[in-house]
Amino acid sequence: MYLKGSQWSLRRRRRRRRPLLIVILVILILAFSYLNFFVVPDTPPLFIPTPTPTRAPESYITEAEQAFQEGRLNAAIEAYQQTILVDPANRANYVALARVQAWAGQYEEALKNAELSLLGNENYALGHAVRAWVLNFMGRSPDAEGEILQALDAEPDNPLFLAYQAEILIDRGDFGDLEMAIEASRQAVELGPTLFEAHRARGYVLLYTTNYQEALDEFEIAKNINEKIPELYLNIGRAYRFLGDYSAAISAFQRADALNPLDDIPDTEMARTYAQQGQFGSAIRAAQTALRDAPTNPYRYGNLGLMYYENNEYDKAIDNLAIAIHGGTTPEGYVVEGIPLDYGFPAQYYYTYGLALARGNRCEKAIPIFRALLTVVSADETAVFNANEGLSICGEIAPTPTP
Repeated sequence: MYLKGSQWSLRRRRRRRRPLLIVILVILILAFSYLNFFVVPDTPPLFIPTPTPTRAPESYITEAEQAFQEGRLNAAIEAYQQTILVDPANRANYVALARVQAWAGQYEEALKNAELSLLGNENYALGHAVRAWVLNFMGRSPDAEGEILQALDAEPDNPLFLAYQAEILIDRGDFGDLEMAIEASRQAVELGPTLFEAHRARGYVLLYTTNYQEALDEFEIAKNINEKIPELYLNIGRAYRFLGDYSAAISAFQRADALNPLDDIPDTEMARTYAQQGQFGSAIRAAQTALRDAPTNPYRYGNLGLMYYENNEYDKAIDNLAIAIHGGTTPEGYVVEGIPLDYGFPAQYYYTYGLALARGNRCEKAIPIFRALLTVVSADETAVFNANEGLSICGEIAPTPTP
């Protein structure tokens, strides 16, 4: 017997089959198996970056060299930096980058890369040569001379090294080095007749020795080798200015500025060229542009101050020359370090500043400047003359009789 309806019934109820559900389950199982065995192994893990093909270092070098030949210095710098990321052990890449950075006026970065090329190999002659060249650009000619001699000890007939040596010897300003500089530049051209740096260095030596037309001839040869180097046009402009061809000089400086718009030197040279012609309005505008390019450079304030002084704008001259000499923080927030009194441009800034103060009836500030000039740069005849002129204006000494 059994109890009908009781949960204790010994007879189990048969469940109804559902064919459609079975079919769906079978399909899902087959689909999962397909994904597991065929799709998943070929699918990269989620959230892991997909590897990209790495470019060969040679392709970046080719790109950098092409950009350099086309005058795109920043593009060349970026390409060489990529080369170093791909091939950091190749010291030649650091030297190549340093050379382009030097042409672009990025001397601090160029020096770092030249020094990186020497890590682990202190006998790398090219690294020492480029380091010497960059140090010279930075005004550290004595340091540069030791470096270039070390490079030449290893490779005495390298025309690039000889070209660098010629420039360094000229920039040292020692007349005892002049013959050595002339000979080094000649050897550089003889050993490297197609080398841009050799003809540029030869022209640089000729420019210094007042052989202006011969210098232009050498610069023209260098230009035919590579016409996209902005620094070359600076020297071309200076040669034309010495020859009195101011229009050609301005054109050369404009060309340099077009090739490297962020460089303040072409505008500074244009300002000086306009001033030599008495075009002080144009000189002031060029000097202002140079200052915008280098707002922390005290020499740019000094140069602008000179232009204002020549244009009889004494108050503006005083404002700019004061920053050049004393330094300080500009209204725009730029911090400027003052220039110590010394021969050359510093002396000119100081006596012009003193004269502007004296002509503005501010002799209490002007007289100490004139006294300092007579003590510190007593061998500078122009500075001494202007210091005495300023003291005369302020009534400290009797006026100098006019011949």
